Amino acid sequence: MFNIDNKIEHYLDEKQLEKLMYVLIHDGNRPVCSIVMYLLSTGARLNEALQAKWKHIDRQQKVWRIPSEINKSKKMRSVPLNDTALAILDDLDTEGRHDHLFVNLKTGKPYTTIHKVFRRLRGEAGLPHLRIHDLRHAFASYLISNNRSLFEVQQILGHSSPIVTQRYAHLSTKALQDATSAASDVITDAMPEFTGGRHGKS
Repeated sequence: MFNIDNKIEHYLDEKQLEKLMYVLIHDGNRPVCSIVMYLLSTGARLNEALQAKWKHIDRQQKVWRIPSEINKSKKMRSVPLNDTALAILDDLDTEGRHDHLFVNLKTGKPYTTIHKVFRRLRGEAGLPHLRIHDLRHAFASYLISNNRSLFEVQQILGHSSPIVTQRYAHLSTKALQDATSAASDVITDAMPEFTGGRHGKS
């Protein structure tokens, strides 16, 4: 068995995300599309999602508790469920009928892989190089671009060490640089009155 190279990060930009979401919303294979959207909404690993059971979901606390035997770090961890993830759960028709969240309705058994269908979905979205693990990277990038800290990313993704989370440090720096642009705009807008800046008189 070859290990996936998770050290290489690919991120979805806004247009790529729109293309992917269009396919996921309109494609007829609803169970697999739901799995992909759940991964994108939680930052979970594929194995964690495929083995998730309804007894692990706490709707009241909006938490998904991943048992230690499933988690890569061999420790139980809690993943906060955002509105998108909760909406995906609401659309599933397996609650009360099956133990697992994601079940192949043709076989009545939980999914063990989705790679074949995922290859088709990514092709239809025009993203032939997108890997399933890239959904986890994309989730992390959305957190950091919205000014969440590396510590928060570490806790949500369940990294055993902050060293693993450091791969996203460059995104944190970019987010801070973007934030400083607000101050720059204020300063620049104030300059014309005195220096003839971008809005100043010639």
